[in-house]
Amino acid sequence: MARRTRGTSAGLDRERIAAAAIALVDRDGLERFGVRRLAQELGVDPMSVHHHIKGKAALLDAMSEAVLAEVAVAADDEASHGWEEIALRTAHGYRDMAYRHPRVFPLLVARAQTSPVAISALEELVTVMREADLPDQVVADAPMVLFSFLNGHLLARTSDEPGAVPAFEAATYPAMAALTPLMADFGSLAEFDRMLDTVLGGIKDRAARHQA
Repeated sequence: MARRTRGTSAGLDRERIAAAAIALVDRDGLERFGVRRLAQELGVDPMSVHHHIKGKAALLDAMSEAVLAEVAVAADDEASHGWEEIALRTAHGYRDMAYRHPRVFPLLVARAQTSPVAISALEELVTVMREADLPDQVVADAPMVLFSFLNGHLLARTSDEPGAVPAFEAATYPAMAALTPLMADFGSLAEFDRMLDTVLGGIKDRAARHQA
């Protein structure tokens, strides 16, 4: 593709640049990503990218915001109900996004997510939790608990080389060997739902103890 000269916009905007960056990382990974490679992919001078997004750190933030917006768009398609339904909907949308963009997903784990789309999702969840009269300390802790689980679980299962449950020597680790068949669905939706239910159940139990 012929490169446009410096200062030529080529119809660029923040959204188009972020989308192209995501596609590039989806294909080649974060390790090979850089502004120059992105500019080459877009057929522009690197300064044309810089004109819209100032530097690589800002570009990584724009990519994070764009993939989180996919979760928000999916959420808009469903009616909001109680806090558990919202948490489930958010968690499933987040999982779907992570599997669509497994090479972009580590950005969400490694970088603070403070964009309006990220904060709006948290605002929706905690607002409904407070309206349900859950204790404020439980509500304040809930997003960290939920996303700590989501980030750790999905990072392990969407990596380029996802792990698997090892084979435990029964004579040495009899309890783990006995439980291994119950871990055979590693990475499945059923495993995700089972663990998510444990997380949400813990939040409910803690709220009940505070309210007792």
